[in-house]
Amino acid sequence: MAALPRIVVCFSGNGSNFQALIDAIAQGTLRANIVLGVSNRSKAYALERAKQANIPTKTLSLKPYKDQGKTREEYDVDLAQVILSAQPDLIVLAGFMHILSPAFLSHFPNTPLINLHPALPGQFDGAHAIERAFEAYKKGEIKHTGIMIHRVIAEVDGGEPLLVQEIEIKPEDDLDALETRIHAAEHVLIVKGSNLALEQIAKSKATAA
Repeated sequence: MAALPRIVVCFSGNGSNFQALIDAIAQGTLRANIVLGVSNRSKAYALERAKQANIPTKTLSLKPYKDQGKTREEYDVDLAQVILSAQPDLIVLAGFMHILSPAFLSHFPNTPLINLHPALPGQFDGAHAIERAFEAYKKGEIKHTGIMIHRVIAEVDGGEPLLVQEIEIKPEDDLDALETRIHAAEHVLIVKGSNLALEQIAKSKATAA
């Protein structure tokens, strides 16, 4: 029996999307193993979620590098080595608040990286996407927002979309209501996106064999 695919998940905060992946594996809807959780923030609650699920973790913060006069690229190279040590088949960014440079990406020419972003392709790239979409809706500039799973490239949130889902903004919504609706959809889409990426990996291996 073939070994299950190895996933490394990177996170910075609460980790609800990380939890969605953990739960999907437990329920058998995502056939993979999360072999490492990586955080760039020592107080990320996602680290506690990993502990509860017996998933090894590594925390690597950028601040000590800056304090020592080191570059962001030096940090990214070390971050890449941490992830490489886990021999991942897939890397999933689930609320990872760090822009990955080419110095990081160059270490993974054949390992797919996917990211969850709470906006539609080409809209509200970068941080605070939900807040920016809500403000745009109130100004009448957009009628809905969305979420996507996309491939990770050096351009922030600019990689090829794998899955895209529109999210309704209701007239009675406040920001909390919109965030709640988006997060619920994210928990489903991140599992679908991970499954899709793993299916593409399997097809690529079969074609190469």
